[in-house]
Amino acid sequence: MVAAAEPHAAHRGAFSETFQAPAYTDISALLADPKVEAVYVSTPHGLHKEHALAAIAAGKHVLVEKPITVALEDATALIDAADAAGVQLVVGPSHSFDGPVALACALIEAQVIGRVRMIHALYATDFLYRPRTAAELDTDQGGGVVFSQAVHQIDLVRRLASSSATQVTARTGGAWDPARPTEGAYSMLVDFTSGAFASLTYSGYAHFDGDRLMDNISELGTLKDGQHKDARGGLRAVNDELAHKTSRGFTSLAACPQAQTHEHFGQVMVFGEHGDLRLSPHGVEINQSEARRFQAAPFRTTRAEVFDTFYNAIRHGERALQDGRWGRASLEICHALRVSAHQGTTISLQHQTN
Repeated sequence: MVAAAEPHAAHRGAFSETFQAPAYTDISALLADPKVEAVYVSTPHGLHKEHALAAIAAGKHVLVEKPITVALEDATALIDAADAAGVQLVVGPSHSFDGPVALACALIEAQVIGRVRMIHALYATDFLYRPRTAAELDTDQGGGVVFSQAVHQIDLVRRLASSSATQVTARTGGAWDPARPTEGAYSMLVDFTSGAFASLTYSGYAHFDGDRLMDNISELGTLKDGQHKDARGGLRAVNDELAHKTSRGFTSLAACPQAQTHEHFGQVMVFGEHGDLRLSPHGVEINQSEARRFQAAPFRTTRAEVFDTFYNAIRHGERALQDGRWGRASLEICHALRVSAHQGTTISLQHQTN
């Protein structure tokens, strides 16, 4: 870590004190710093294109948060710019990087369960009841659960399917709570060229806690006590939601979540011709007619796989699976989800990659 750009003065100070490195007020000053080789763009969705293009134009490699952008044409612009500049463009972190997902892919490739026939992904969280900006509750600006949360499930399911998606049939739960006027839930069916299909379901309405199905381990890999909590209560206690959201920046390494396991995105199962896989924060459970066994996925530190991927792309020229074209393909499925739900039809896909 050699520099940062952050509009909030207290967070700039915390970064500089922790990393003994400069923290600038805007991205232009950051990009002018000769020590900066690569930039992690973690700004709001609607700013991804502007900030990633600026970094690419400055000759920097880019790790841009998911979704790659909000508009498909903007994703194409980033891909073309990175190609022309000869820099690496990686999209994430998303849960497709998680160690148990990589392990499940290795087991699939080794034909442990035979040909993949069906994939199931299910999660429920309090996403809508964490402090949000107005843009995060405006679906047209990339708000709601589709662009922020569906992309996680889409990414990991696409990686497990190991083939191109062909079409999407979906429904969304929009504005079930008038106080949070955006898409808060969805369910969709995705078909793949291999003949496999996947069901993806998510709710962010803070009733059922999906971590109960994951050994009471949070999405970030931290242990929870398993007690029922009023997930909406904390938001009701906030007087100024925007100010509270803005205050939730970097303060110290000690204040960051201390993961004890891999991260996860809820319940994921892969059904094959000769067996089934169940992913957990610790590894993968392998179920076959004659036996059941568990294979651990060694855990090093939070998001190690993300930065291994980025580092190897930069230093060794290794193609990242989750590159710009991958990010655009996942974004297309997010848009297809919304269109399918609105029209009540199945939507064919045009920008998919293996």
